[in-house]
Amino acid sequence: MSDSKIVVIDDDNAMREMVEDFLKSKNYQFESFSLATEAFASLQGQDLDSIQAIVTDQNMAGMDGVEFVQRMQKLAPDIPVIVMTAYASIDSAIEATRLGAFAYLSKPFKLTEFEVTLDKSIQLRNLKKENQSLKLSVKNGWRFGQIIGKSRVMTEVFQTIQRVAPAQSTVLITGDSGTGKELVARAIHDYSPRKSKPFVAINCTAIPENLLESELFGHVKGSFTGALCDKKGLFEEANGGTLFLDEIGDLDMSLQAKLLRVLQERKIKPVGANQERAIDVRVVTATHKNLQKAIEDDLFREDLYYRLSVLPIQLPALRQRKEDIPLLANFFLEKYGRMNNSQVRAFSSEAMQELLTYPWNGNVRELENVVERLTVMTRGDVITSTNLQQSSNVVDSEDFFLTASQDWPTIEELNRRYIDIVLEKTGGRKEKAAQILGINRRTLYRREKDVQVSGHHEH
Repeated sequence: MSDSKIVVIDDDNAMREMVEDFLKSKNYQFESFSLATEAFASLQGQDLDSIQAIVTDQNMAGMDGVEFVQRMQKLAPDIPVIVMTAYASIDSAIEATRLGAFAYLSKPFKLTEFEVTLDKSIQLRNLKKENQSLKLSVKNGWRFGQIIGKSRVMTEVFQTIQRVAPAQSTVLITGDSGTGKELVARAIHDYSPRKSKPFVAINCTAIPENLLESELFGHVKGSFTGALCDKKGLFEEANGGTLFLDEIGDLDMSLQAKLLRVLQERKIKPVGANQERAIDVRVVTATHKNLQKAIEDDLFREDLYYRLSVLPIQLPALRQRKEDIPLLANFFLEKYGRMNNSQVRAFSSEAMQELLTYPWNGNVRELENVVERLTVMTRGDVITSTNLQQSSNVVDSEDFFLTASQDWPTIEELNRRYIDIVLEKTGGRKEKAAQILGINRRTLYRREKDVQVSGHHEH
């Protein structure tokens, strides 16, 4: 920026002139003061956005470097302050860095040392500015409900949500795992005439098949073992509002037939009941599966598919909306930084570049997990590419197969080990593990059970 400048404060004329000469030689704009009191008074009336860094002496009459740093922390905490100090007052300079100074240089210093410190401070200033503008862009409308994005594909999704929200018809949201299908369903509800009524969400894979029917439609007392009283189903819970059925592609065929009937007749029949009950519910469904293929394979009813997909919304994978990655990463950084009292404030340019080139097979959910982990694990206030590499929880397949092949296990044994590793790497989070393994969570529970039954505990 041509109007950006460095502020220099030193009551020693020779020292100040030396710094000025160096800045001139590097084509920096600068403004100089001999006292911190003068500098601070001038700064209060200026556009501070144009100031890249401040270089100040420690020992001056009226206001020393430590007090100046404290005041700048209140006035403009994002402007880096470098404190120059004589050897005798290094303790004061250390105190200044504790209070927020970017760095201190003990006099006499080499100009190369000064240049490196100044460059680093300017880099940090630019990062913080970038961060601020990203945060601002989230506040200023790159957001719809809880969904964030400014890419063309996401703008189209936002427009579609606005169009379908006021309607009563069913919506089918498709997209890979972790793309934010539930957030879209919630936005549809929040922007609809039903917004003051309940939004009820259920993941069809999270509940065993034999209990799902009573979960959806309710049951009457004594209708099966364990039915000790009447229970309202989720359709009744959502009455007047929206029922979101996630992973609809995993719904059992017999339940598909019952769901179709409910959508056609707008009535439900609790398990064990004789009477039907009228309901007023808007149904929104989602799946990561290809339902057209499931229809061909006789795993999904074609008539139900057409009933569900009156208003279809396709969500893009994160790799198809890369320009949203900095927005999302900074949003999660602020969210988890606050939650974990973390001092991390920004990503280095190299780290952000790595985030942009990473494939993100787990989509926004994976990015969120990575950023949350980084806010906890990173020391210092900037996330670097080294931090990224250290926190990577990706299973190293080469290492895995190298160690696995040493005793030539069976495919079944290899399967078990791989599941164990993925579960360990995901901290036992089954949904995340199932996502990495490419299987649904129910299958993972079954596999784990098989492992326990066969007594596989030797590791």
